[in-house]
Amino acid sequence: MSKHWYDQQTIYQIYPKSFNDSNHDGIGDIPGITAKVPYLKQLGVTTLWLNPIYQSPQVDNGYDVSDYYQVDPSLGTMADVETLIKVVHEHGMHLIFDFVLNHTSDQHPWFQQAVADPHSKYRDYYLWQDPAADGGRPNNWGSFFGGSVWDKDPAGGDQYYFHLFDKRMPDLNWTNPAVQQAMRDVAEFWVEKGIDGLRLDAFIHLAKADFRQMYPSQSGDSTPIISDMFYAHLPKVHQYLHDFVAAIKANHPETYIVGEASSADPHLMVDYTTPGTDECDQVITFRTFADDNSSDDPSFSDMFQPRPMDVTAYKQHTVGIQAALADTSLPTLYWNNHDMARVATRYGDANYPKQSAKALATALYLQRGTPIIYYGEELGLTNIRYQKLADFEDQTVPTFVKSAQAAGKTMPEIMTMLNKTHKMAGRGPMQWDSSTYHGFSDHLPWKHGQTDQMNAADEIDDEDSIYNYYRQLLQLKRQALFTDGQFIMLGSNDQLFTYLIDDGTEQAAIVCNLSSEMQHYTLPFAGDATLLAQGGASCTERQVTLPAWSSIVVSPRTTVSA
Repeated sequence: MSKHWYDQQTIYQIYPKSFNDSNHDGIGDIPGITAKVPYLKQLGVTTLWLNPIYQSPQVDNGYDVSDYYQVDPSLGTMADVETLIKVVHEHGMHLIFDFVLNHTSDQHPWFQQAVADPHSKYRDYYLWQDPAADGGRPNNWGSFFGGSVWDKDPAGGDQYYFHLFDKRMPDLNWTNPAVQQAMRDVAEFWVEKGIDGLRLDAFIHLAKADFRQMYPSQSGDSTPIISDMFYAHLPKVHQYLHDFVAAIKANHPETYIVGEASSADPHLMVDYTTPGTDECDQVITFRTFADDNSSDDPSFSDMFQPRPMDVTAYKQHTVGIQAALADTSLPTLYWNNHDMARVATRYGDANYPKQSAKALATALYLQRGTPIIYYGEELGLTNIRYQKLADFEDQTVPTFVKSAQAAGKTMPEIMTMLNKTHKMAGRGPMQWDSSTYHGFSDHLPWKHGQTDQMNAADEIDDEDSIYNYYRQLLQLKRQALFTDGQFIMLGSNDQLFTYLIDDGTEQAAIVCNLSSEMQHYTLPFAGDATLLAQGGASCTERQVTLPAWSSIVVSPRTTVSA
């Protein structure tokens, strides 16, 4: 029996601006999401996760919040959100919101007051530092968005303010109890509204090291260096996280908290999710993926060079996480999100689009853990293809372009690389039907480019579609074996992904061919029942035959000792 509702769920991530446009302005919105709740229910989703919907200048597509208590007008109204909450719950589903607690927009009234009046209490809501002895920046720490974490006081003062991301997104000062209380108040407001959980954005960065620390460089210059040691996973993060979560759960104990711990290794994942600590129920780490960089071109920057999956390394990452969390918490299982290219483009095979999408889904979502499906993934949606560099909205792109051009790459070649790897190419509009703009809107979408021809309407009617395979897969995932069973990695070659799920009474073998070549595999038991198969995969006794990008789920249907 599940202890909490969130121990058995399938999450569907919605990028609100790109999901469904109800008011014909080219931007997805809250009523558009509400209209598609029945579609998500039919798919087999149990929980919706919305990227930020708060009022924002949209410098970082909502992660720069200017008012936590208001809905961004481009997305709808508070009444629209209340309707969404009601409809989601009427369908027996849950709703979680992205919660940005490391930083705000520079347009937030707190920062505006901090700049206008250095003696205001809001000055201490942010991180300010005097210049270095030479009058320059306080240290050589680098921002994730390029350049330094420090920018001068906009009012012209001598001090610098800290921003780990864009300079228009100043970091909050979590050493200030008033900041901690303010963020708890915001979270309480939304939970009282009826949402069921929070995805804590960038929580691992709440604590910073002493600003006098410099990153040692061989040249000794002040070139900004990105280094987690100064602003990720520091001990104080646990205190801030505990105090925040404990306050929310004191009044709403069933509130689901999933934290974005992007650089967390398995041991840190355990630390953040240990039961009884009032921290996270689950975390999302980016350290699940493994790219094969053996074919990288060393003559230019590797930042946006496309890479296939390193299957063996991916298996090693998977088993490390599964082993560490086996007695602690559920892993989160995802192939893509708003911060990366779509899986169909990144790891899929263009020669086997259906089969590769299905095989990848099978390899991941039947593992012990919580599936998180990125909108459109269930259709095999690929990256959109932009024509202009400005569409990527990324200040690191020009540096990559300059490097690639110096190595002799043409602009078409560079655009192809960027469109295959950049996160913005993965944020294109959802494709609902075959009409103009794919039914997302009857207006030119806010993000548009060349797309592959696939859509929900056609796939719903096609029994062999990726959509209908996802429905079958998620239905299988709801069985007790797959919600309660333990994960056991099986030995295989570097083109197969094979594992057991075993709950002590039943077990199933999941065998996936992640290559374009025929594969064969010998099961640890005689297969008696095929629970799910695609791509022509078949099983006879212990022998599994797997054509290109095929997969099969086989059970002996007998009691087996663990």
